[in-house]
Order: sequence, then C-alpha cells, then structure tokens
Amino acid sequence: MPTAAYKYAYCRQVTEAANTPAEPIDDEGVEAPTKSPGAVYYLGRTLISVIAKTVFRPTITGRENVPKTGPVILASNHLSFIDSIVIPVSAPRPVQFLAKSHYFTGTGFKGWVSRSFFTAIGAVGVERGAGQAAQNALDQGKRILDGGNAFALYPEGTRSIDGRLYRGRTGIAWLALTTGATVVPVGLIGTQEIQPVGSKVPRVRKVTVKFGEPLDLSHYGAATSGKARRQATDEIMAAIHALTGQELAGTYNEAPPSGTLHKLADKVFPKERL
Repeated sequence: MPTAAYKYAYCRQVTEAANTPAEPIDDEGVEAPTKSPGAVYYLGRTLISVIAKTVFRPTITGRENVPKTGPVILASNHLSFIDSIVIPVSAPRPVQFLAKSHYFTGTGFKGWVSRSFFTAIGAVGVERGAGQAAQNALDQGKRILDGGNAFALYPEGTRSIDGRLYRGRTGIAWLALTTGATVVPVGLIGTQEIQPVGSKVPRVRKVTVKFGEPLDLSHYGAATSGKARRQATDEIMAAIHALTGQELAGTYNEAPPSGTLHKLADKVFPKERL
C-alpha cells in the first residue's frame, strides 16, 4: 500500500509536471494558446466537406447548439477512425483535435501526404499514453481552448470495438473546468459501418451526427476536485448516451490492469487522460 509520503511525492511530481511551461512561451512565461487553424485547414476542410456530404449525405442535427465563438469542447462517442473526419465536416465552425504524433513525422512523399491530410482535417500531433504523455495531451488541449477554438475529443479514450459506450476519462472534465469551455455532447451513429476497425477503404453507409444541447459544468466545482471531475464527466457521458442510445459498458475501454501493482495503481490514482 503506498505510504502518505509516496502519495505526496507522486502528487508533487504531477503538479510540477502540469506547471512546467511548454513551448511556445510568451513574454511573461505563460503558455501561449494554440492559434486557430490556417489556410491549409480551411482549404482541406472545404474540399473534404464537399466530397463527404456529396457521397455519404450524413444526417446532421443540432448544429445550432454549437456556440459560434469562444472555447467549446465537442465531446463525442468513438466508433471508427472516420469519426475524426465526420465531426469536423459536420460542425458549423472549425474544429481541432489531437492525433498520434507519428502521423506528422513521416518522411518522403508518404509523410508529406499524411501531414497534409491530418493538418487539413484539423489534427494536432501529440504523444499518446499515460503519465507525462497524458498530461502533455491535456496541456495541448488547454492551449487550443485558451485560443478560443473548438476542440473535439473522445472521453472514452479510444474506439469502441463492440459498439458499447464506455466510461469517460476525467481529463475532459479537467479541461472544461479549467478553461471554462462550454461542452457540447456529440452522438455519432453508423460510422462503424463506414469504416469498421481494421478496414482501410471506407464504404458508403448512412451516418447520423447529433449535436446535443450545451452543458454548463461549472456548478460541480473546481478542476482540482476529483469528485467534481468525476461527476462532470459522468454528466457528459450521460448526455452522449442520450444521443446515441448505445449499450453502456460500465467500464473503461482498455485492457484490465495485470499484476498486483498495476491493479493497485489503477485503484489509487485517477485516470486523468484523454
């Protein structure tokens, strides 16, 4: 069982990591917010939107629920890789989201195509994982929101293989409560049929995108409260469930911890990641 000193040291490390400035830095040493998407994004979004809406003809409802300006988090269920294309082309304003950094680090013509495509759909490269990688992802999301942008993420953390809706990770509540961003739940229906897990070629199938009513989570309290983060996250997931009607899994979407130490850490430390 971790001692009080061990818990204190752990919390201090996490706090110090969270407070460590990340590039870019402004003149006062404060993290500069991520800028809005540039010309490549707008051009790519326009072209992809025309193609997607012509071929797939998605049913989109609730676009008026997305604030036209200011920081907003689009919190969605996650069924397919193509979700990260469906949301940006369906939303009424530019949307950014986090993607694996290796999509941006390739070389040669293939690397250029990958970078250009993911930049065009609003992706921002980040290392994925737990620990410091998770905190870096949260910090990147915060910089996007601090810039007054729309930021899409999947509280489940990764795609649902069986179609069920999994428990949300509390990183989304940390972002919402820290930045004051409005949270708009998003329900995706049918995207797993367009591009099932393991499929590389999209199929033409019916897809529905539902933007739910905005959520104000400020009444739960400060982002420093674990209880506030958990309750806020649960409200977000309940709103997503109301839009999709998916079966609830009741667990996190990840392999169960193995070994005594991993199981103990899973119980003691919260899952503060995206």
